[in-house]
Amino acid sequence: MRLSQLIWNFYYLLMIDFKQKMEEEIGQKLFEKKPKKMRARAKVCGFILAFFILFTATVLISGDASESWAGKIPLIGKIVGLVESSDKKIKGESQDRINILLLGMGGKKHDGGYLTDTIILASLQPSTGKVAMLSIPRDLMISVEGMGWQKINAINAFAENKKKDSGGEAISQALSDILEIPIHYYFRVDFEGFTNIIDHLGGVDVYVDNTLEDYRYPILGNEDNEDYYSRYEHLYIEKGWHTMDGSLALKYARSRYGLGAEGSDFARAKRQQKIIQAAKDKILSAENLLKPNMISSIISELNEHVLFNIKVWEGLKIWQIFKDVKSDDITNYVLDDRPNGLLVAGRSEAGAYILSPKGGDFSDIRYLVNNFFPTTDQIEAIQSENNQSARIEIKNGTWINGLASQISIDLEKKNFEVLRISNSSQRDFRQSTIYDLSYGEKNEALKYLKDVLQAEVLFEVPQWLSEEIKNDVGNSGGEVPDFLVILGESASKVQF
Repeated sequence: MRLSQLIWNFYYLLMIDFKQKMEEEIGQKLFEKKPKKMRARAKVCGFILAFFILFTATVLISGDASESWAGKIPLIGKIVGLVESSDKKIKGESQDRINILLLGMGGKKHDGGYLTDTIILASLQPSTGKVAMLSIPRDLMISVEGMGWQKINAINAFAENKKKDSGGEAISQALSDILEIPIHYYFRVDFEGFTNIIDHLGGVDVYVDNTLEDYRYPILGNEDNEDYYSRYEHLYIEKGWHTMDGSLALKYARSRYGLGAEGSDFARAKRQQKIIQAAKDKILSAENLLKPNMISSIISELNEHVLFNIKVWEGLKIWQIFKDVKSDDITNYVLDDRPNGLLVAGRSEAGAYILSPKGGDFSDIRYLVNNFFPTTDQIEAIQSENNQSARIEIKNGTWINGLASQISIDLEKKNFEVLRISNSSQRDFRQSTIYDLSYGEKNEALKYLKDVLQAEVLFEVPQWLSEEIKNDVGNSGGEVPDFLVILGESASKVQF
């Protein structure tokens, strides 16, 4: 659905309601005398409400809602009441899981403007009000029907070249196929729209957790400059509070080569979430909702730079279900090639950087996606203090592909911190073994691991394993775990 259609649908609804209320309050005669003024005021209300609904997906996945203040507005309350009383369900509601794909791309003014730079799968659970977000790297290789193996960020571009405005549907279908889940909705915005919206808002206030320094941030229009160093600028954003205009906010969200921890995909995904949160807070403030010129300017940007398939009534119902979502209700995941990640880096035949599933197929990633929302038993385990602060390293001591990844996912849900996963140099373990490197300091966590994995516990580490631990810590620059777990064949039958 195009934004203009959404606006006029709501404009029509608001005009009817507004006329009725005015007739009741000041009489039919007065309303007839000032139709232009009344229509102008109703149009402003229509703009505000349409914009509010359009950003439903962003509000849901970006933090605390606005304490249900909008529901107190009579007209919105009436519409919400109609949605609540309707038996009609939105897609995914019957299965207690609504999947929305959030996409960001360069746009017309960028080289490769239809390549998706940002891909986030947001899953919403109506019964609990929980939200899970999975950031998917643009370099992930997937198999696409009719295209063969492609980087996931190219699918949108291929589809747009064939048929305008088909990219959102195409990438949703491709992801749905490999993850084996339905993706019900998509929401795509380009960089120009993002930048202009932030500027129309007067900038956003963002707290920078770590100083961001990136010597390789690309300069628009200089991508092919013969002078290699003229292709990039030195991006430096100091730790602390900043009021960012659209250009700076985009750079903060997009930077890929920051020094230190800010160079990771996880840090990048977190920065994107902070920008979304700040934009949501700014636009939903009462002060800005009463600025019709600003709202009108933003809607103009959205009409040109945004593509989505959420219908009006669907957006309203999603908002009503998730309007009170808190930051603590949102769980963030990132697919990456860290030591305990599910991806591995490599090179294509043409020499391009690519990422592929560590296990050779997408089974581990599907397992993660299918277990976004913990059961009641898992929640109780997470809330208990028994497993807190216990750091573990997991090694696969079998030839069962992906066993360590699956156990890692389950243990992280139990509040263990998984430092690393890898294959053991010895792969003939029948029973799982736990080496207690805390030497009795974390007995409650040890007891849980022992029981759930049906493992034996040892305190003396053999020489060959001691060398492996030393290499693991040295190569990753990481910490020594409290427990080293070597999975045996028995772990394949474990039930969490």
